[in-house]
Amino acid sequence: MTDRRSTPDPTLARGSAPASLVCPLADLRRSPDGARDRQLLLGDKVIILGRSGSYDYVRACKDGYHGFVARQALGPPHAVTHRISAASSHVYAGADIKSPDLAALSFGSGVMAIRETDDFIETDLGHIPKQHVCAADSVANDPADVALLYLGTPYLWGGNSRWGIDCSGLVQAALLACGVPCPGDSDQQQAAFTPETGAGQRGDLLFWKGHVAMLLDDSHLIHANAFHMQTVIESVQSAVDRIADPVLAHLRPR
Repeated sequence: MTDRRSTPDPTLARGSAPASLVCPLADLRRSPDGARDRQLLLGDKVIILGRSGSYDYVRACKDGYHGFVARQALGPPHAVTHRISAASSHVYAGADIKSPDLAALSFGSGVMAIRETDDFIETDLGHIPKQHVCAADSVANDPADVALLYLGTPYLWGGNSRWGIDCSGLVQAALLACGVPCPGDSDQQQAAFTPETGAGQRGDLLFWKGHVAMLLDDSHLIHANAFHMQTVIESVQSAVDRIADPVLAHLRPR
């Protein structure tokens, strides 16, 4: 996805205050009630820069992205102790997998544990299986392994979750999980990383106009794309042959 970040509206009521996303998922829009540019996950921190109607104009702390978020999706800033490390998880009413499920959370969502049992952490949303979380400061080792968690995820323009993701959202999720700073859009990503002239390696990025994919090895890649309408593994040659535009860059995130 290419850069379509929102720009400030001079008519906004001005302000500057930290906040956290308090719902599982929310669109980051280019205008109030406008098109989705990206998404925020539970626990994501933002800085509120202004207000317009029932929307807040924010800057996302994880990547500097600007946009409008429904005010009801935001709450006071709070600590995050754990992150969802499975592709997705359920929040249960009790510390029991047979209790009612109250919400679904995507990989990367941040939660604050109030207390723990042998099998669950309890949060203000409910109980989450310990098998599906890791410490908030944990860092994954292999971005390609993280990207593989999203196999089969439906393609969604501007998506950032297991319920729907686009090419740059997939790359960003994989790199942020490994502690590598990463912008939200493919043209920003292309400008952020180091060109590589040697053979492709696992975790390298290939860029086309408006599209990015991650190498699994020197002949296979993973990408969220609108041709398959999902995240798939594809041979590099197949992708090159099918995509009309030439490969613009081969980069290695560091």
